[in-house]
Amino acid sequence: MATVAEEEIVEAGDDAVLPFQVGDTAVRGRVVKLGDAIDEILRVHPYPPNVLELIGEATALVILMGASLKFDGKLIFQAQGDGPVALLVADFTAGGAVRATASLRGEVDPSLRGLRALMGEGHMALTIDQGPDMERYQGVTPIEGDSLASAAVGYFQQSEQIPTAVKLAVGSVSRPGARATWRAGGVIAQFVPGEGGVRERGEAALKGPEEREIWERAAVLLETTQADELLDPSISVETLLYRLYHEDGVRVFKPTPVAASCGCNAGKISAVLRRYSPEDLADMMEEGVVRVACEFCRREYTFDANGEAIDTP
Repeated sequence: MATVAEEEIVEAGDDAVLPFQVGDTAVRGRVVKLGDAIDEILRVHPYPPNVLELIGEATALVILMGASLKFDGKLIFQAQGDGPVALLVADFTAGGAVRATASLRGEVDPSLRGLRALMGEGHMALTIDQGPDMERYQGVTPIEGDSLASAAVGYFQQSEQIPTAVKLAVGSVSRPGARATWRAGGVIAQFVPGEGGVRERGEAALKGPEEREIWERAAVLLETTQADELLDPSISVETLLYRLYHEDGVRVFKPTPVAASCGCNAGKISAVLRRYSPEDLADMMEEGVVRVACEFCRREYTFDANGEAIDTP
């Protein structure tokens, strides 16, 4: 644990999520800046920039939420709607592995921006997967608000009753002599009394005018965060936190590294294919093989008529 002071800022760097606490209050949060990790996720998807921006926001959001997990599990974010983007998925595994993708309904108007414009009416769900021997927990709420950040705030208000503020940003950055690369960033703050929260889910978190004042001040300050502060690699996350909360004091904790990691492999896909009948597998074959591309990382695998992998990593 360290206190952020202007003269002694130590940078966590890109691709790491940094927990923080505002002074000695119950306001806690996390901030993340993504460089290589988000570029690896987005550049393999053959989608227009507005869709890639939405996938990038979902990636940053699931990291901010999932980094609070206290067990070896996975947080899965999923949104479904009736708009041109039918499905948006991102998941974060304890330890820092993240992946994300989307499914489209035909052509997408490149002028559309934001969650509501791209996904329309629908719902979003957060699933906590603690492993095969544990029951899953899932919260589902309607898609509300024009942006993914506002929808996340609505989710916590309805499903968890935790006061929450969120800012997200995604953009393509060009440098002389190099290809454009994607960057993303996000910051979340929540009012969580005690270490991890001591009140029951569903119980109002803000119990008096003093707590309300503390939270409203922290939320208003977070809303002043600009997109360039989340995207500019020269502005560290510690510098951003100092800008936001230096008057109240801000403490930072050990960061968690983040990396793009799909987890797909030929064995898993082969196990699924072997459930099909020989006739169904024959219908899937093209030029003597069955080709399957991972929806997340777009890696292509090939299989024979029995569903066995052929020269795939």
